[in-house]
Amino acid sequence: MNERPLPTPTSPTGADAPQFGRVTTHTIGRREAIGRAIGLGAAAACAPVLLACQTTTRPRASHASGRWRQDALLRPPTPPREFRAVWVASVANIDWPATPTADAASLREQAGRIVARCKAIGLNTIILQVRPSCDAIYESRLEPWSEFLTGRAGRGPTPGYDPLEHWITLAHNAGMELHAWFNPFRARHHRATGPDDARHVVNTRPGLVRTYSNLKWLDPGEPESRQHSLDVITDVIRRYDIDGVHLDDYFYPYPVAGRPFPDDTPFARFGAGLSRGDWRRRNINEFVQRLGREIKAIKPGLPFGISPFGIWRPGHPAGVVGFDAYEELAADARLWLREGWLDYVAPQLYWKTDAPQQPYEHLLRWWRAQNTQGRHVWPGLYASRVADAEQRWPKEEILRQIEIARSVERVAPGVALYSAATLMSDAGGLATALQRSPFAEAALPPRYAWLPGAPAPAAPSVTVQDGGALSFFNWQAYGEARGIRGWAVWTRAESGSWTLRVKGASERSLEVRSRGDGAIDAVAVAAIGPGSVVGEAWSMRRHDR
Repeated sequence: MNERPLPTPTSPTGADAPQFGRVTTHTIGRREAIGRAIGLGAAAACAPVLLACQTTTRPRASHASGRWRQDALLRPPTPPREFRAVWVASVANIDWPATPTADAASLREQAGRIVARCKAIGLNTIILQVRPSCDAIYESRLEPWSEFLTGRAGRGPTPGYDPLEHWITLAHNAGMELHAWFNPFRARHHRATGPDDARHVVNTRPGLVRTYSNLKWLDPGEPESRQHSLDVITDVIRRYDIDGVHLDDYFYPYPVAGRPFPDDTPFARFGAGLSRGDWRRRNINEFVQRLGREIKAIKPGLPFGISPFGIWRPGHPAGVVGFDAYEELAADARLWLREGWLDYVAPQLYWKTDAPQQPYEHLLRWWRAQNTQGRHVWPGLYASRVADAEQRWPKEEILRQIEIARSVERVAPGVALYSAATLMSDAGGLATALQRSPFAEAALPPRYAWLPGAPAPAAPSVTVQDGGALSFFNWQAYGEARGIRGWAVWTRAESGSWTLRVKGASERSLEVRSRGDGAIDAVAVAAIGPGSVVGEAWSMRRHDR
């Protein structure tokens, strides 16, 4: 994918709340009637209980505050949505881990820092590379542990833990999504140094593997190769609570001049009546279509995205010159988008806005024009260019590309940034600039209207304690909390303006100023479920103004 230098135009390189019912105006009315019948005034009849009920979604009198009242008519604004993603590459230790280590504590710490940094910047999606080269950064019965994880192929972290499970927990506890990124056919990367594990496909199924230049490749022309990769991906879908499946641009390998990919044998067996190029494209098309179907058969609401090379074919749009991914990688990404086999496409538009032969905006508009099924088109941006010593871009170039992406797609905009290391080091001041400007206001990932949505979570159980100048809100899920991805928390200033915070699944408190400068007069909290479905908000308003 983005694990090589940027290709030139012509020569690419490679505890739940108690189950109490809600208090309603009907309930309060009944209490008033009972109070009058026994000789009490309505206020006396209701005051102690009403105070508690109006400040919690479920009665918790010990945490009540008289200034705050539940307001069923108060509606916070609809959360903005934008795909703000970052690729976290494990191959060749580009992003994580920084160096191979079997030390589980170090792996956890590094992952935690990346998630915290991305959250602080304003990102909402992590695209984590879980299968670099027919290996795994998670517990797998199908493929061995990756050399890039622990330093030795087949060796897991010590003490034992599952890195993918940990990454998912970290992301959800930060209110972010995690998409699992698979390289579908690469079997050995040129930066690998140790021997392949005995469980690796190059040893267990050598007839499916081709040596090509300094790589080993699972031949897509072999039906068993495609099946193996499908089995690996669907195994992850079944066992992990991921938020999306993601493939990069590596289908057939990037070509080396004068060295044809050695697939004569499968072509002779399976390619009758087709040119070599058409046969290869058929292999990849069949794989992409089948994968999309199997994903939806297992988890109908799980999105599937691919990040192809940014140019489909030279001349599309007119004037574009460069690498022919359709022919050289057998990647007919336009077909996948037009047929609706994908839920999103993130073409790698790794050129500047003023590049004469690969103009960023024209390419983005071309990709959007191919989107006849109304899927999402989110460009991949080469953020790492701001750290490139030889061809460095100013941070303003990336900021401008985000601005253009928003202008091209206003309803559900988005971008994916390559890669995390650049943001962790704040190279070129880019991370700081993103946090201060385009991503300063929180946003949820976009929905996928054509996919079945998960049920909306119930309104949470909220309590508030009044500390005078400060008020303290706490909440928890009402009912099943396992599927909650995070919390949408709105605060309203006395001026009437609302601010959204997206808190993680494990974050369940908020402190606000309720008197003096910057005072807040309303708070609303809603649970966020799988697929970024936002549930009913429980709203409270201050009544001492």
